[in-house]
Amino acid sequence: MQTLFRFLCVNDGVLAGERQLGGIYSNKMKVRFLGTGTSTGVPQIGCNCSVCRSSDARDKRLRCSVLVETDGSQIIIDCTPDFRQQMMELPFRKIDGLLITHEHYDHVGGLDDLRPFCRFGTVEVFAEPKVKNALMQRMPYCFGENRYSGVPDIRLRTIYNLLPFRVNDTEVIPIRVLHYKLPIVGFRIKNFAYLTDVKQLPDEELPKLEGLDILVVSALREERHLSHQTLAEAISLAKAIGAQKTYFTHMSHQIGLHQVISRKLPPSFAFAYDGLELIL
Repeated sequence: MQTLFRFLCVNDGVLAGERQLGGIYSNKMKVRFLGTGTSTGVPQIGCNCSVCRSSDARDKRLRCSVLVETDGSQIIIDCTPDFRQQMMELPFRKIDGLLITHEHYDHVGGLDDLRPFCRFGTVEVFAEPKVKNALMQRMPYCFGENRYSGVPDIRLRTIYNLLPFRVNDTEVIPIRVLHYKLPIVGFRIKNFAYLTDVKQLPDEELPKLEGLDILVVSALREERHLSHQTLAEAISLAKAIGAQKTYFTHMSHQIGLHQVISRKLPPSFAFAYDGLELIL
């Protein structure tokens, strides 16, 4: 399958160019990076480092999420505290499925802002049992028997034992990821996979990631971290997976300036940035 990816001119925000990667062009899937930053976002409050002071739009990162459009459906992975801002500039349409990787606030803090999208009907949220329980404890007003008018109309759907499931006509394959000691999930949709907050990927999950056109994987910074991969570790993992193209996400300001750090990457590797669109 050929992948067309678009990149925005950071000076004026218009489409600057397109490139194509092997195979025959198909427009069956579009992926938009809603946010590519770690839990504090970039710039970070109170920081005056060169990244946080950068005027390059690619160095301004909202919390980490992607929008996938395929088979006539709109699927979002994670719902960050920046969700409202991320969706304001996009066409207002039904969210067919919201996939949750784990319960940390930077990945679920925008759930209450699903309210406007409930005009289209119930929003189905797919999560593992422990994550469902955490959401019900955090937002009990959405799930009680006597819900008041105006609360988000959310239906929690269970991801059982990493078994594949469907959002309308689209199959989703959960991938086990370890975020230090916390088991979380990544997702494969067709030849696209999204793995965030990775510290380790169990070897038995590698077969699920064979034959990818696009891999998105987290790379927090260059220095070692307890619960996140370094850039070097992310590159090593991505090489083991062997996707045609790898994009890094969930970066902190410590990753460095986009324009500078990008020069360190091997061919077929790139840093994602907010607003980047990929067409598979």
